[in-house]
Amino acid sequence: MRAEAIVDLSAIKANVQLLKKTAGTNLCAVVKADAYGHGLVEVATAALSAGADYLGVALLEEALTLRAEGVKAPLIAWLVQPGSDFATAIDNDIELAAASLTALSEIQSAKASKRARVHLEVDTGMSRGGFLGEWAELTPAHLEGIDVVGLFSHFARADEPDEKQNTDQLERFEAAIAHLNSLGVSGVIRHLSNSAATLKHSAAAFDMVRTGIAMYGLTPDITTLGTSQSLGLRPAMQVRAALHLVKDVPAGSPVGYGATEVTSRDTKLGIVAMGYADGIPRIARTAGVWVNGKRAPIIGRVSMDQCVVDLGPESTAKSGEWVVVFGNGSHGEYTADDWGAASQSINYEIVTRIGPRVPRIYAPHVY
Repeated sequence: MRAEAIVDLSAIKANVQLLKKTAGTNLCAVVKADAYGHGLVEVATAALSAGADYLGVALLEEALTLRAEGVKAPLIAWLVQPGSDFATAIDNDIELAAASLTALSEIQSAKASKRARVHLEVDTGMSRGGFLGEWAELTPAHLEGIDVVGLFSHFARADEPDEKQNTDQLERFEAAIAHLNSLGVSGVIRHLSNSAATLKHSAAAFDMVRTGIAMYGLTPDITTLGTSQSLGLRPAMQVRAALHLVKDVPAGSPVGYGATEVTSRDTKLGIVAMGYADGIPRIARTAGVWVNGKRAPIIGRVSMDQCVVDLGPESTAKSGEWVVVFGNGSHGEYTADDWGAASQSINYEIVTRIGPRVPRIYAPHVY
């Protein structure tokens, strides 16, 4: 095996328990995008065993996969566009988000064997999904034949706890609740908080929080909220790869496509058997791997199937040896946060982009 992503399900469970205790309310474990790259069914099962009350996915296909694998828990899919197979979703007890009158009409018209369970999404200031102008046009007639079980929105800046927009969105959400109550609909599950709000904005917890990135042990924002460790979270994924080749090269050797970097000394280079087809960002410049107790930085451009690291002239690394691409940082290895910064991105992108050519191994981290 040339590369693998080791996923510690005990870390997932510990994070779910911490987040649920912090929220003091129900918790929806967000497992969209193959559980942020960690494995859809495996993570969903672990989260439920740790006390998660709901599962949340973006796509109908993700929800149907969970049902096909025997997952019976309450499940909401929130990016099911008009024209989708609503009847199949309803028949499989998949709760649906509706963000427009058109979506409501199609759900009402679905020829399903049972009543649809719907969460209404309102736009409180992110200008992405959710009812906006149409919210005032909503009438009881639009809700006939369906069960409205939830009302939700999404924070745009919860990872910046002091931003006024958070307060504005909370007030708009409360106004949306009042409007729904005026239509004779009450007792629904109100959910607004994402991971950052769960950790730092208790007033927004309502009846359920939706935790994504924090459930995987990663901070929503290392600059504004602190590290995973400072938040009490346990990163669940370690990615490691084999050194395809180790070789001595002289000073002045150009490395990689475009010869964007040249060795500044006689050194040893390691060719790591992972590239951008596996999720290593091509743009990354200041990250690397952990090998023999030290960091070895990337040198040159990342290729499709491999990348090159500068091991240093004194390295004793050998071809075939395993290196850690990222882990929890406890031994000095690079983290998903480091790779995000090196790629002008965020840790979310780093873990979700690890490709299908990298098998997921469900075991404790190996250091």
